[in-house]
Amino acid sequence: MMARARRAAALIPAMAILSCLRTESWDPCVQVVPNISYQCMELNLYKIPDNIPVSTEMLDLSFNYLRHLGSHNFSRFPELQVLDLSRCEIKIIEDNTFQGLNHLSTLILTGNPIQSLAWGAFSGLSSLQKLVAVETNLVSLDDFPIGHLKTLKELNVAHNFIHSFKLPEYFSNLPNLEHLDLSNNKIQNIYYEDVKVLHQMPLLNLSLDLSLNPLEFIEPGTFKEIKLNGLTLRSNFNSSYVMKTCIQGLAGLKINRLVLGEFKNERKLQKFDRSCLEGLCNLTIEQFRIAYLNKFSRNDTDLFNCLANVSMISLLSIPLGSLQALLKDFRWQHLEMINCDFDKFPALELRSLKKFVFTDNKDVSSFTKTELPSLQYLDLKRNHLSFKTCCSHTDFGTTNLKHLDLSFNDVITLSSNFMGLEQLEHLDFQHSTLKQINAFSTFLSLRNLRYLDISYTNIRIVFHGIFTGLVSLQTLKMAGNSFQNNLLPDIFTELTNLTILDLSKCQLEQVSWTAFHSLPSLQVLNMSHNKLLSLDTFLYEPLHSLRILDCSFNRITASKEQELRSLPRNLTWLNLTQNEFACVCEHQSFLQWVKDQRQLLVGAEQMMCAEPLDVKDMPVLGFRNATCQMSKTIISVSVVTVLLVSVVGVLVYKFYFHLMLLAGCKKYGRGESTYDAFVIYSSQDEAWVRNELVKNLEEGVPPFQLCLHYRDFIPGVAIAANIIQEGFHKSRKVIVVVSQHFIQSRWCIFEYEIAQTWQFLSSRAGIIFIVLQKLEKSLLRQQVELYRLLNRNTYLEWEDSVLGRHVFWRRLRKALLAGKPRSPEGTADAETNPQEATTST
Repeated sequence: MMARARRAAALIPAMAILSCLRTESWDPCVQVVPNISYQCMELNLYKIPDNIPVSTEMLDLSFNYLRHLGSHNFSRFPELQVLDLSRCEIKIIEDNTFQGLNHLSTLILTGNPIQSLAWGAFSGLSSLQKLVAVETNLVSLDDFPIGHLKTLKELNVAHNFIHSFKLPEYFSNLPNLEHLDLSNNKIQNIYYEDVKVLHQMPLLNLSLDLSLNPLEFIEPGTFKEIKLNGLTLRSNFNSSYVMKTCIQGLAGLKINRLVLGEFKNERKLQKFDRSCLEGLCNLTIEQFRIAYLNKFSRNDTDLFNCLANVSMISLLSIPLGSLQALLKDFRWQHLEMINCDFDKFPALELRSLKKFVFTDNKDVSSFTKTELPSLQYLDLKRNHLSFKTCCSHTDFGTTNLKHLDLSFNDVITLSSNFMGLEQLEHLDFQHSTLKQINAFSTFLSLRNLRYLDISYTNIRIVFHGIFTGLVSLQTLKMAGNSFQNNLLPDIFTELTNLTILDLSKCQLEQVSWTAFHSLPSLQVLNMSHNKLLSLDTFLYEPLHSLRILDCSFNRITASKEQELRSLPRNLTWLNLTQNEFACVCEHQSFLQWVKDQRQLLVGAEQMMCAEPLDVKDMPVLGFRNATCQMSKTIISVSVVTVLLVSVVGVLVYKFYFHLMLLAGCKKYGRGESTYDAFVIYSSQDEAWVRNELVKNLEEGVPPFQLCLHYRDFIPGVAIAANIIQEGFHKSRKVIVVVSQHFIQSRWCIFEYEIAQTWQFLSSRAGIIFIVLQKLEKSLLRQQVELYRLLNRNTYLEWEDSVLGRHVFWRRLRKALLAGKPRSPEGTADAETNPQEATTST
């Protein structure tokens, strides 16, 4: 029975949350939980849909038109536990309508204009615990056939037309009844006879709510010796006199919780004075709450005299202003002062007080030290309090404090190291401004602290030992603060028991690799609303117990493939929504991982691409891998094409002159040469060329025609073109004048390289080397090919002596005559000794 009740209680909020959903699975109803819960709200139904399965445990048929409920109307749903028939225009409920619903625990009939309710309407409801009949035109409890519902715990008949408080005798058959709501009816008077059943059969756990009834009179002695769990009388009295007499009529009542006052939007009392509560001295009260009395006199602190022995007192929106010398001898253990317009913090000296709640008093700006030696729970949130020195046992007059809430206040200066407050387990500073938190290990003595909230406290964390000493901490919330250099350092070293960590909105851009190494028990980590650029899963690898990770609202573009394997194994919930994902082929493995991990990723459908612009705001799940395959093919072809074109271009550029030479060879290959030799030399050696070479060869017998750049090159044509077209193409041979200046000249070397190509392409070409002076081998080796060529072939060496000149010119003429067409002028002087001069071929 209890298990089913708990299950029903869990299903009610589920249906409320999903009341706006629609699906086509079980048209026209919404399937909230398959085969268990169905929501058929506001579908203009005139009967129960036929396709609801018999296994249904929760059924919402509210806001339809089920005007007439016949016998056994719901018998085909034997497992039903919760049935909501709110505002279905029901006018008639016949006998045995709910017959067969042996497991039904909650029945809601709110807002139905019932005209005929048969005496056996609720028969068969052997497990019913909650019955709601608000706004059902009920006039009297006597006419309500519920006397057989022995399991009933809660009966709500508020907002009806009940004039009499008389509790029918069948209430003696409801031993489990805990809550009776008769609020907003028409009850004016309460007499002894009305509660006679309570005298005869006490319902010790019963709580009555009579709020918003126009009470005028309660007969004295009516509640004498009656014990109730709770009684609520709010917005019942139209004058202080009526309130006073009615409270006097409660004399002799023993009650656990009494609630008096008014509602925020339902004010009836024009004036309130201390005499109204005098009758409370005749009641035995454990807990007392009074709310929303505007005309409360600021001098009426003695009105609490009748409440000296209560254990708990709550004051809500009572304009007390201040409490002077309050109640030193009172035995209160729990005191709440909420929105009571205090001018200053009350100086309390209550030795028995264990719990003190002082909140929403906006005019209080400074804290006054108290003397509360038994205090364990202190809630001071949502005031305007400032602390110049906080916090130690001298501030609160206790060393037993376990819960301290100073959230939503002003400036709090942490300078006392919590001396004497070593028993603290819960500490909340959120939305207050903390100072001196980086000065030293502020929390060093709080080894028992389990909960710490310093969210939005305007601190910039610099000191790495800020959390030293918090060895028992389980929950740490520090959202909305900042870190030096926007880097999360290794500050959690001693927090080995931490299970929940909130680092959202901390402007984090980077995280130290060792930041989470000391958190083996961490289960929930919130990193949302930061500036992280990537999902560095290696950071979270040491978090073996991590189940929930929120990285939403960052600037994450992707994660590397190898990093995705480092997520904690126990992770079941990962939020990456509202990031700046780059949907490009470079991150193809990450985008595929997103598709494969839909069960892990919460809101995967809301993960959108941010770049490139052509796919901006497109779902990440919509990215197609085939696009990358096509792109790879196109890119590969393009790269190969570009490489080929580049290679060809480089080759053409490098061998451009060689190609020109090749073309010239084909053009001039069969024609007569204009010159006998093209002379390659350094301009530094031009004097020798003019005075020796030209004079001896062109003026000698036989004469040879030389091609010289200073004389024979055509003006206006590029030098390289002249070298090839005038020098090589129109000459039989090439004379290379090798000297130290030649080797150091780039143009000379260029001409020499072209000469080699020319020699290779032309079958009749020959290169004659003349070495002007002895060359250093180290200098010659700078031109490797030339060095090898001179070592491998015969060359002419210039010697400036009579014999040396004779031999030099004779050998050079021999070399130039080789291959020269015969002519009468040249035959007579030709001396034949082919071994005297050799050309390199």
